[in-house]
Amino acid sequence: MTTTPPILKHPMLKYIREDRMPAIYCPGCSIGIVTQMIARAIDNLGLDFSKVVIVSGIGCTGRTSGYFKTGTIHTTHGRAVAFAEGVKVANPELEVIVVSGDGDIAAIGGNHLIHACRRNIDLTIVCINNNIYGMTGGQFGPTTEHGRFSQTSPRPIGNPEYPFNLVQLAASSGATFVARWTATQARRATASIEKGIAKKGLSFIEVVGACPTAFGRMNRLGDGLDMHRHFLKVAEIQNGLPPHEAEFDYDRRIVCGEFVNIEKDEYTAVLKQMQEKLRK
Repeated sequence: MTTTPPILKHPMLKYIREDRMPAIYCPGCSIGIVTQMIARAIDNLGLDFSKVVIVSGIGCTGRTSGYFKTGTIHTTHGRAVAFAEGVKVANPELEVIVVSGDGDIAAIGGNHLIHACRRNIDLTIVCINNNIYGMTGGQFGPTTEHGRFSQTSPRPIGNPEYPFNLVQLAASSGATFVARWTATQARRATASIEKGIAKKGLSFIEVVGACPTAFGRMNRLGDGLDMHRHFLKVAEIQNGLPPHEAEFDYDRRIVCGEFVNIEKDEYTAVLKQMQEKLRK
């Protein structure tokens, strides 16, 4: 008599809504990889999952929060960080993680990002930077390199604007932990997400990801496998490098590593101290 072999499940499925699988992401997209990074970081730290809140905005990466079983908020465009700040101020005991794309966080949400960094509120922001607006059709965004092609910057001229370097932006705005990795450096990125969660302050982790459907197609970079192989070739690890020297040149050199890890008073702790002084 033959027996049916047991169905093996991915160990991180305990954190994921199985009824929403398979995910909606395009073949070769990096967002699923980063979703697993966040789940593994939560698991490795042994966090009380009932006290974790995942916040995301609008866009392809904005869909991420809906796949987690814990408390989640899928917010309006560009407001993921603002909503997350509200959650953290209302209940500082919660572990609040923001996961969203470069367009959501650095364009319409750029103001919220810089002020969250300035306040040093205890959030972990994971920004998946795929260099383009993916969900809305492939327009160039705040991280799209000068001269790159998109639906709104077609050949032969390309993007007329110059991009943000996100780790420079976060560090100069006051974040106390800042790192950058590519989606192919999953273990290193997961370790940085763990450090970011454990850090009492604003942590910003950029994960450079592949969007073969929009960015890859418009710039003739191949499929998702080609783009991830490219990351392995151009990623250069320089931990501790000053953030303003962390170069991002998609074709030639993407400097990765942990660039900032400093101590500074955390915002909700300062608010609590102020409230205690007022009561006296």
